[in-house]
Amino acid sequence: MAQTPRILIVEDEPKLAALLQDYLQAAGYGSSIVDDGLRALAALRAEPPDAVLLDLMLPGLDGLSICRELRASSDSRLAQLPILMLTARVEEIDRLLGLELGADDYICKPFSPREVVARVKTVLRRVRTPAVDVTPPLLLDEGRLEARLHGIALPLTPVEFRLLQALHARPGRVFSRSQLIDAAYLDHRVVSDRTVDSHIKNLRRKIADAGQGIDPIVSIYGMGYKLDWDAADA
Repeated sequence: MAQTPRILIVEDEPKLAALLQDYLQAAGYGSSIVDDGLRALAALRAEPPDAVLLDLMLPGLDGLSICRELRASSDSRLAQLPILMLTARVEEIDRLLGLELGADDYICKPFSPREVVARVKTVLRRVRTPAVDVTPPLLLDEGRLEARLHGIALPLTPVEFRLLQALHARPGRVFSRSQLIDAAYLDHRVVSDRTVDSHIKNLRRKIADAGQGIDPIVSIYGMGYKLDWDAADA
């Protein structure tokens, strides 16, 4: 019989923590609550759970520091522990992404508890499923700024090529719009988020034309974009 996955909820708002616990338990997960950063780190080290919901602002020790401690740990169970970070501000997510903390997901308050449960399921499925190379044959030639999907040339502009290159280099990682702007515009010109969205739209269309309608570029509300070939095949 499979063991019930355990989720540690690190949240100092009692009502929110209890609500998350109720929804997780209803979905078949075991869970416990810690409302202090220092106690949370001690609990994680004593008995690592299957995943942790980690609030950014905590008494004792903030979520940022806890995340860094876990990822730097010599204990592989902690270094690879799935972390879903909770924050009260959308703009904070952009800063967290820029720090490359290594969290597996970022969720902005206020959120639906059902969405949190769905995100937990997705993260656990990803870490428990053996890695399978589902990436279609995408070839990138940086010197020529040329891309081919299934052997079909993608008619990309230089900006579109660099966007695809950045996303393809780290599949599954969420890139904020500002990070994609830095990757796409080497002259560091000032462009708007809407410009990035327009380039992504064109990139999606060209990939779909060559890949029989697939769309591997996933929009993450309030955060940015990621490349997910698995989702494209779903």
